[in-house]
Amino acid sequence: MADIYSASKRSEIMSRVRATGSKPEMLVRQLAHGLGYRFRLHRDGLPGRPDLVFPRHRRVIFVHGCFWHQHGGCAKASIPASNSVFWEAKLSRNVERDQENVTALCRIGWQALVIWECETRDRTALAARVRAFLESRS
Repeated sequence: MADIYSASKRSEIMSRVRATGSKPEMLVRQLAHGLGYRFRLHRDGLPGRPDLVFPRHRRVIFVHGCFWHQHGGCAKASIPASNSVFWEAKLSRNVERDQENVTALCRIGWQALVIWECETRDRTALAARVRAFLESRS
């Protein structure tokens, strides 16, 4: 199947993909702040540079895009038809790196929660999940 975008157009599209400050991330930040929790953003010293860091609780939250981090069972987690070998390798490495980061965080005494882009639609359920994660004693 032929690529539907020229190389320059694809480059323009990809340049707009944000590493930080995405809509799902901003929503989780507003929600956590509204629940009364204070946090740091993208702390360099921790594996994976978590999106939200709660130092007092030794907990972190990653807000993952369903496509970029391949959310299992999600419709947004499909592999593009064009250049599929490249995309499959790239996206599977992202998943592998995510697992390595969570494992490394656990080894140094931190707990991690992954919130998927598609899970940010239900704010009530998301708030309950974030609160439960931050208030749990384990």
